[in-house]
Amino acid sequence: MANTATATAAAAVTAAAHATAGSVTASRRLSSAPQRIGQRRRRLLSCGATSPVPFSSGRRLHITYCSSSSSSSSSGDPFLSWQGGRVEEVGDAGNVFDCGNDKPREECGVVGILGDPQASRLCSLALHALQHRGQEGAGIVSCDGGTLKSVTGLGLVSEVFGSDPSKLDSLHGNAAIGHVRYSTAGAASSPHNVQPFLAGYRFGQVAVAHNGNLVNYSALRARLEDNGSIFNTSSDTEVVLHLIAISKSRPFVARVVEACEQLEGAYSLIFLTADKLYAVRDPYGFRPLVMGRRRLTGAVVFASETCALDLIDAQYEREVNPGEVVIVDADGSISSLCLMPHRQRKACVFEHIYFALPHSVVFGRPVHRERYNFGATLAKESPVPGGADVVIPVPDSGFFAALGYAEMSGIPFQQGLIRSHYVGRTFIQPSQEIRDLGVRLKLAPVRGILEGKRVVVVDDSIVRGTTSSKIVRLIRDAGAKEVHMRIASPPIVGSCYYGVDTPCSDELISNRMDVEGVRRKIGSDSLAFLSLDSLRISLGEEAPTYCDACFSRDYPVQPMEYEVARAEL
Repeated sequence: MANTATATAAAAVTAAAHATAGSVTASRRLSSAPQRIGQRRRRLLSCGATSPVPFSSGRRLHITYCSSSSSSSSSGDPFLSWQGGRVEEVGDAGNVFDCGNDKPREECGVVGILGDPQASRLCSLALHALQHRGQEGAGIVSCDGGTLKSVTGLGLVSEVFGSDPSKLDSLHGNAAIGHVRYSTAGAASSPHNVQPFLAGYRFGQVAVAHNGNLVNYSALRARLEDNGSIFNTSSDTEVVLHLIAISKSRPFVARVVEACEQLEGAYSLIFLTADKLYAVRDPYGFRPLVMGRRRLTGAVVFASETCALDLIDAQYEREVNPGEVVIVDADGSISSLCLMPHRQRKACVFEHIYFALPHSVVFGRPVHRERYNFGATLAKESPVPGGADVVIPVPDSGFFAALGYAEMSGIPFQQGLIRSHYVGRTFIQPSQEIRDLGVRLKLAPVRGILEGKRVVVVDDSIVRGTTSSKIVRLIRDAGAKEVHMRIASPPIVGSCYYGVDTPCSDELISNRMDVEGVRRKIGSDSLAFLSLDSLRISLGEEAPTYCDACFSRDYPVQPMEYEVARAEL
């Protein structure tokens, strides 16, 4: 009786998902997926597949319940059952103060490894290298003998896995995927939103880790819920699993393709099944995803940045191309398919400005070199009137831009601000007095460098302006004669909808004020930003292949999502 009800519900959702939708583009795609299967077959074969991929558009999908551990969410969803080994909540999820919260935040970092008996431990090390990309939660899913197991938790990688060795000991197998996150879609403090997500359906288990943000998430989720899907999280990533579950295509890669064709926005995805590892990148290539191999074992590794490959002694091979699906079989063999027709790449330029570590290679370009060039260009177009005595960076992301500014201008470079790397997240009551002092937790001025000097302070960006004003006061309190702020990026005037946690436009100080207004607000003697034209010139011939919507408001994928109103039944 239960099986009959499940089959009926699954068939209803499958039929409804392919019915004609309303005016929302994302919803329309739900209806047209079956008609495109023949086109996908031709496209997959033309993009380097070595053998035909069998699709079955007529097979009736029958999703069954899967057993859940005591720590799993048990919602009774007939399409997906959520599975997890251990879900941990580490630390205090209450008042969190971060004196660096005036920066855009990358949503997450992802890792995938197949072909090494120490896969989960290597995955945890790689996540340490990507910790700067997400500090709210971390998780790993491993595969051993065809069975997937998950450990996720709130907090840093060291908090989730370092305090209890048994967690990593429980993650056996030669394949694993991992994730560190900030939240752009999904409550930050909910342990259920920590990835990778692990679910079971009729054809087995699947785990997914996602870096990016889907601009049509609410439209897709509303349609899925209206047709019977039950969601266990508030993360946009769960939509991907539901779309895979209701797909009638075979094999798994065909379901991935069909699901991704319905997505709008940014996604770099890593999937793990019982016998394969998959890496997928959206057709615009908004977020980075690289591939390499471990020198010792030949294991295939995917990661958001090359710094993660370096840490586990993996040789960088190439990027996962925009619109590409890379499939790694259990024997280590690799095949590549085209997800959908190529579009002009629109890689996130903020990866070079702030997000990525300076020793990473992102979008084929060394990050430290790009930042140095931004700073040198800034020095040429915005020298300090009357000269200056010293150039200092706002650590750590302003270091190479300040070095470029100093060398181009001929002004001595010094470390006038020292950053403490041991503060981490500080749980304190957010009184105004404590907030004003909070910047001193991480940044300490060197009075001997600053006192009596005309100081050029180079930072990567200004978002709300709150941290910049505190830094200016800090340097003045240390005895600086003048404080001149130089920003190695253009003014941020637009929110990001592609996986970066930026404030709404009304909170962006450069969207509300001109440069002189911002200067007065932060209290510096002068202020200059790198111009958008100069940024594009610095990027050279590849400039059109970068997304700079936060500076230009020129969005490659229009954020229609935020104009969609969900009808309440």
